[in-house]
Amino acid sequence: MEKNFKRITVTSALPYANGPVHIGHLAGVYVPADIYVRYLRLKGRDVIFIGGSDEHGVPVTIRARKEGVTVQEVVDRYHYLIKDSFEKFGISFDIYSRTTSKTHHQLASDFFRKLYDEGKFVELVTEQFYDEESNHFLTDRNIRGECPRCHNHDAYGDQCEKCGATLSPEELINPYNAETGHPLVRRATKHWYLPLDQYQPWLEKWILEEHKEWRPNVYGQCKSWLDGGLRPRAVTRDLDWGIPVPVEGAEGKVLYVWFDAPIGYISNTKELCDGNPEKYGSWETWWKDPETRLVHFIGKDNIVFHCIVFPSMLKAHGEYILPDNVPGNEFLNLEGNKISTSKNYAVWLNEYLEELPNRQDELRYVLTANAPETKDNDFTWADFQARCNNELVAVYGNFVNRALQLTQKYYEGVVPACGELTDYDRETLSEFQNVKENLESLLENFKFRDAQKEAMNLARIGNKYIADCEPWKIIKTDPERVKTVINISLQLTANLAIAFEPFLPFSSERLRKMIAMESFSWEQLGSIDLLPAGKQLPKPELLFTKIEDEVIAVQVKKLEETIKANEAAEYKAAPVKDTIPFEDFEKLDIRVGLVKACEKIKKSKKLLKFTLDDGSGVDRTILSGIAQWYEPERLVGKRVLFIANLAPRKMMGEESCGMILSAVNYNGDLSVTTTLDDVKGGSQVG
Repeated sequence: MEKNFKRITVTSALPYANGPVHIGHLAGVYVPADIYVRYLRLKGRDVIFIGGSDEHGVPVTIRARKEGVTVQEVVDRYHYLIKDSFEKFGISFDIYSRTTSKTHHQLASDFFRKLYDEGKFVELVTEQFYDEESNHFLTDRNIRGECPRCHNHDAYGDQCEKCGATLSPEELINPYNAETGHPLVRRATKHWYLPLDQYQPWLEKWILEEHKEWRPNVYGQCKSWLDGGLRPRAVTRDLDWGIPVPVEGAEGKVLYVWFDAPIGYISNTKELCDGNPEKYGSWETWWKDPETRLVHFIGKDNIVFHCIVFPSMLKAHGEYILPDNVPGNEFLNLEGNKISTSKNYAVWLNEYLEELPNRQDELRYVLTANAPETKDNDFTWADFQARCNNELVAVYGNFVNRALQLTQKYYEGVVPACGELTDYDRETLSEFQNVKENLESLLENFKFRDAQKEAMNLARIGNKYIADCEPWKIIKTDPERVKTVINISLQLTANLAIAFEPFLPFSSERLRKMIAMESFSWEQLGSIDLLPAGKQLPKPELLFTKIEDEVIAVQVKKLEETIKANEAAEYKAAPVKDTIPFEDFEKLDIRVGLVKACEKIKKSKKLLKFTLDDGSGVDRTILSGIAQWYEPERLVGKRVLFIANLAPRKMMGEESCGMILSAVNYNGDLSVTTTLDDVKGGSQVG
């Protein structure tokens, strides 16, 4: 539970500015962070929400070289694209800045220099891989070579994507530059390291004893790292893009991106406060006052940096508060496959905004419902459609529409007065009077998926209430009773506008306009007099509309085409077999055969039985294991190539006289070889 802090600093992981952001980023970090911050603001808490782009490191330099542009052009393009996507999805940052800002460069340099001057770093000379042709050191991800485990020739310096082994560049066989293919040599270089091993005893006490309330996936990963023993970690690297190391003799070296990026939270806060001190006060209050709570929202790939490395940096500096909680999410998969930015296999936010306009809340809702809070989860377009249509439209939207349309129909849009309550009315009212307490408990414990379910339960209560009371049946026989039913339904509608504000800000705003609710706060949640009798409501509109099959089909096809394109791009032809004398080839009698009939072999999943006109006047039978790829009817009438002089072979009780020739496609499919023009059966190939 939240402690009695005066203020809260909330950060979200800085997305890397070498491409757009996708739904995995949104589900893992930004939607949960935004839900939490919107909730705190509704409660009137003093909170800031800090975001920004991570613009240093190697990947941006690689993209710049490939595109033939400057690195600054790359980070500018994606910084503004990402910022725009976040704004349109309602991620309500107080500031979204960047690590190329002057404020950040200065603060990160000062941070490093203080630790350097106080002797907090270890200086080491090590041998690292160097490309003599391009004259630069390479990072692990820039190095490829043969995997020592599975002998994949394209393993990365940190991981083999074929067998999944975690590697170091030194383990690779025949390492080379992934960009150019140049072979690499080892060369000595000097760098500064943060001695994490010295902070291990403190980290064990701080995390394992004092923060057992952290999510089990976060706590577990930290424990695993600590159990394995921490080692010094380099804070500088040889690179020409980044923040120069502010030490004499360190020319050509920059701060390692993992070191400078989290300092971006601090520099972005400074930029925010310096720009509006009247509203935000001093930036140091948000980072150095013990009465400030610090909460980091991250994905699981950043757990170690935010729970072990960055806290060690802050501890070494000595002036900063430490994170009180780090609600890290696991990964979101897409249609059963891993999201991959390098393979373009993702649902990109900027494309979603164009292809499904004005449906930000639908995506926010589904991503929260499927949030990978403690384990990986999967996003599918079928589930997206089902949740939108069966929950947002059929439950939430249906209840709101019923309540508002009945108000228009019976009372010309004026809120009716509530009459005498029945036991059922009191039972219904009691069900949603506890929602505030329930939601608070879940939100303050970072259980956003369950909290959204609790909010949706309000709509289910409302639907059941209207259905049970059937005001359309008793309007003529008991009009006073109908007034009470509609009044209670409208009060519940107003509660929904508050309860869903952290989760679905766009639809909540539309709903408040439909009920003329000018002001609202979290404290009002659970009240039964939010809309006074006599209040005139404008004509309503649908809160949500159905997602049609055609919309989903387009998105599914798009992903399928991406998979096919990736398979084609990754395909490499098998090595050419050993050279043979031409005379050996001449021994093969390859001919054209006209397929007269083709059928499946009973009790065999693989074999098709071909009846060929081979020009001899006697039909030839050949069995071929291609049933997985062809329906037999499709092959009748085709002219196929076959080897005529193979010795007969019995299979499944049938004698096969020859072999049908097929090509193995890039994805493993078989394609029967045919002729372009009409050729008589029995024609020789040569």
